[in-house]
Amino acid sequence: MLNVNCPLFCPMNSRFSCLLVALAGLLLSLPLRARSESSVPVGSLQAEQIVTDAPVEGGFALVRKDAAAPIFADGAEWPGVLRAARDLQADVERVTGTKPVFATGQPKTMPVALLIGTVGKSALIDRLVDSGKLNVDAIRGRWEAFLVQVVEHPLPGLDRGLIIAGSDKRGTIYGIYELSQQIGVSPWHWWADVPARRQAELFVRPAGLVDTGPSVKYRGIFLNDEAPDLTNWVRAKFGNVTPKANPNAPANVANYGHEFYTKLFEVMLRLRANYLWPAMWNNAFNEDDPENARLADEYGIVMGTSHQEPMLRAQKEWDWRYQKTLGSWNYAKHPDVLENFWREGVRRNRNYESLVTMGLRGANDTEMAPGGPAANRALLEHIVDVQRDILRAEVNPDITKVPQVWCLYKEVQEFYDAGMRVPDDVTLLWAEDNWGDLRRLPAAAERGRSGGAGIYYHFDYHGGPRSYQWINTNPLPKIWDQMSMAKEYGADRVWIVNVGHFKGYELPLEYFLSLAWNTGRWGPDDCTTFTRRWVAREFGSQHAAAIADILAKYAKYNGRRKPELLAPDTYSLTDYREAETVVDDYRAIAIQAEEIARALPENRRDAFYQLVLFPTKASALVNELYLAAGRNALYAKQGRASAGAQAVEVRRLFRQFLDLMGHYNGDFAGGKWAHFMDQPVLGYTTWRDPPKNNLDHLKLVEPVVPEAAALGVAVEGSAAAADGEARLPQFDAFNRSRHYVDVFNRGKVPLEFTVTVDAPWIQLSATGGSLGADQRLWVSIDWAKVPAGTAAGTVKIAGAGSEVLVKIEAVNPTAITRDTLEGFVEANGYVSIEPEHYTRATEAGANRWFRIGDYGRTLSGMKAWGPVDAPSATPGKDAPCLEYRMYLFTPGEATVTAITAPTLNFIPDRGVRYAVSFDDEAPQIVTLVPAGWKAVREGQRDWEKSVADNAHVGRSKHAIAQPGYHTLKIWMIDPAVVMQKLIVDLGGLKPSYLGPPESFHRPR
Repeated sequence: MLNVNCPLFCPMNSRFSCLLVALAGLLLSLPLRARSESSVPVGSLQAEQIVTDAPVEGGFALVRKDAAAPIFADGAEWPGVLRAARDLQADVERVTGTKPVFATGQPKTMPVALLIGTVGKSALIDRLVDSGKLNVDAIRGRWEAFLVQVVEHPLPGLDRGLIIAGSDKRGTIYGIYELSQQIGVSPWHWWADVPARRQAELFVRPAGLVDTGPSVKYRGIFLNDEAPDLTNWVRAKFGNVTPKANPNAPANVANYGHEFYTKLFEVMLRLRANYLWPAMWNNAFNEDDPENARLADEYGIVMGTSHQEPMLRAQKEWDWRYQKTLGSWNYAKHPDVLENFWREGVRRNRNYESLVTMGLRGANDTEMAPGGPAANRALLEHIVDVQRDILRAEVNPDITKVPQVWCLYKEVQEFYDAGMRVPDDVTLLWAEDNWGDLRRLPAAAERGRSGGAGIYYHFDYHGGPRSYQWINTNPLPKIWDQMSMAKEYGADRVWIVNVGHFKGYELPLEYFLSLAWNTGRWGPDDCTTFTRRWVAREFGSQHAAAIADILAKYAKYNGRRKPELLAPDTYSLTDYREAETVVDDYRAIAIQAEEIARALPENRRDAFYQLVLFPTKASALVNELYLAAGRNALYAKQGRASAGAQAVEVRRLFRQFLDLMGHYNGDFAGGKWAHFMDQPVLGYTTWRDPPKNNLDHLKLVEPVVPEAAALGVAVEGSAAAADGEARLPQFDAFNRSRHYVDVFNRGKVPLEFTVTVDAPWIQLSATGGSLGADQRLWVSIDWAKVPAGTAAGTVKIAGAGSEVLVKIEAVNPTAITRDTLEGFVEANGYVSIEPEHYTRATEAGANRWFRIGDYGRTLSGMKAWGPVDAPSATPGKDAPCLEYRMYLFTPGEATVTAITAPTLNFIPDRGVRYAVSFDDEAPQIVTLVPAGWKAVREGQRDWEKSVADNAHVGRSKHAIAQPGYHTLKIWMIDPAVVMQKLIVDLGGLKPSYLGPPESFHRPR
């Protein structure tokens, strides 16, 4: 019997309702005439767009003239599939305002219907297959595959059907949500308040689509570092765990129950994730709410436990039972108790789909016991054997059929390096360094293991050298760089990412999961494309390019140095206008975001605020605050009367920042997301979070200012105030930069000053003025008037009875000009190069350099790569080379600095190296990371600096015999070196965080 949930299909329904059904079917079955291409923006990020708002020849009318095709599924279908089908029913209504009928059973006579089911589970789908109407060969037997296909006369009495068929439960669910995305419902419709894209009519192109399943089998998230934001929000929304429901929980445990987790399960499935490590700082997934595990399985989520919690038991389950009597878990002391504890957990969850964490670490993310591998290896191997015996007894005698994972996190990797092994069917989950840099990838022999390998990745981290938990700092190109290597080296069984508070990581999380689904879809230059498509789906196409640029830039800028690691002197306050440029860049995207917010429709502004505007404005404010703090210290040192005003500015910006955070936690979105800005970011002095945002870490000064006016001068490139004389950086006819002189008052009484020059080619932005604080003068050169060769001049600044002479030097060579230059040119004693601007790139067999767009702290990256397992390359034999032609004026010693990505020695027994040479000299090999180097060690200063800087730095010294053209050559030695900036220092390089802006250059 037909079982339906809509009165329109109720057997007791009136004849009038039946007439409405017939009329709807008639409208949907009218011939589809081809029209112009659809105006519907991008819906799917995983497949070609098959949904349009215009009829197409041979297509399927999903909604036409206020009539929606009914949805049918077999009553014996997986409950999770039926639930997702109801989501599709709701999604169609969100988009069109028309709610389709959803019914279980087989449709009777009608023109059109949407048929959903799983191969081998759905009698509806199997009937189509058996009759030859539906070919499922491309998906049958595969993991999580699906197809969407228009079929003519699929069943007796049904003229046309749109079929969503999956190879398994999740395959069908992913097919359903693919259609939801394509019609205009974002996966983030609830979690980020993205409204559905309204359309009156929806049609599906006849070609349909086939997806044969994921590149990575288990793709998941870890709700770690979830307090304060997520936990406080959960407590405010859902209260605390009821002790009678969880008799072991103490008071004040936030209720991470099924009301919360079903919201999470849904968005995970919409993103094609399938694996979850639940919140664990002060929670126990199974005990907080007994419905959690059952509903996870029903929805289709594979459950696991964190790297430190084996056998499907949360640490808090132990702590709440035994901490007071037995202390933290310790197998050496209490083996029987722990074994029974594990057995109970496995037995409790054995009917649900799980990926079981093996091994044992100490409580609270510590090593199991002192002594390292030598003292603990035998015990840990015994523990794994015991755990597998429990799994055989409780789950499946064939242990190879029980999915298991051993996470090689922090010190656990040292156990592996010392020779500890687990059976081949256990997946080795390699962990990066908590900062997005892979520590290890499978070697050739390890890639043959039946359990395969995976990666545990981080978007946030609570730990040293500094916690970063506030906001997104994860540029997509870095994710591509590291995770594409993981796929290349066979780490593709599990990808799981630490997502902290969950909100705030929407874009990088979806990119990570999209890459996991199809690692070949997004290449090294596709991050911009992905971001634009993502933005077009969320906000429409009109502003997509501009919004995508803002998102990419704020993540890139935050990725240079995470906000928690900023200090007043991070960026140079004196050289290359670095600090000011960083703040100006942030301000520019914040202003642009404000303008776009005003131009967007009202119903998209909440989504835009949380996804774009807030993180951009907040990041800009933090950087502006640190600039003011840096100026406060610098100005006080220089004796400026304005030093105190900079302290006042710091406090003003801090209040503005707190107001912004307060708005997010208060009025924004009607208070829906209150507490998601509880995480402090200002006030760090150690790795631990400050209790709240504060300025205590900034030693602001407000010097006593004398009454009388007094002249002060500070020039670009110097931290000291001029004492009668100063010198600006050299001007040159190639870069044609301008430089500044700050004229300031040392007293309270206004200062009158004049400025004069002694050469007609020196140009000034002002020739005097009256100031109470500071005035910036810009000095530039009239290159039509400057003499050939090297010209000298002065700028005299006079006021309050004193004067300062600022020396000017302008270089205007005749042997080479802007028009005749080939390549780069030296200025101020250095050449700064963005590596993608090479003169020539030579490949060497399969080894090559290639560009990763927008990767790095400035422009992009050039990555060295070759076949997996290939030996290190040798210059002159099989090493590809990047060449940079340049004109140098200064002979003598040159230091070549390479700023690279912070890639680690992920290949066993190999370091991370490149080679560099000038002209025909023998290449010098530079080691960025030596073989055997161990990261993630407390006090490992080199590693701590590399992750704080998000870079390695390599240096080599060379002899430049004479002025003229020279060629810098960068050679591949080991794979995965990513060049992000090259600097040739001939004696003039000044300290800075990012390095100088790129030098003038012309293509050869």
